[in-house]
Amino acid sequence: MARSAAKSFECPVVSETVSISLRRRPTLRSPQPLYVHCGERECQHVDTNAPPCPLTLELFAAEIAERLARRAG
Repeated sequence: MARSAAKSFECPVVSETVSISLRRRPTLRSPQPLYVHCGERECQHVDTNAPPCPLTLELFAAEIAERLARRAG
């Protein structure tokens, strides 16, 4: 899966607009799980996608559905 285009997201944790994109977490097992990558390196929750981080896969639901449809079709 290619990297998705970056989106702007107003993050309440760092109180600023950050750049986010959909990525695959590098693992030795298959399939590699998706996560939302945050461009804010100073945030203590960067790339965790766990509370209180507001980043979830739902932010990319349309893109994920499109990719699954292409793969199935």
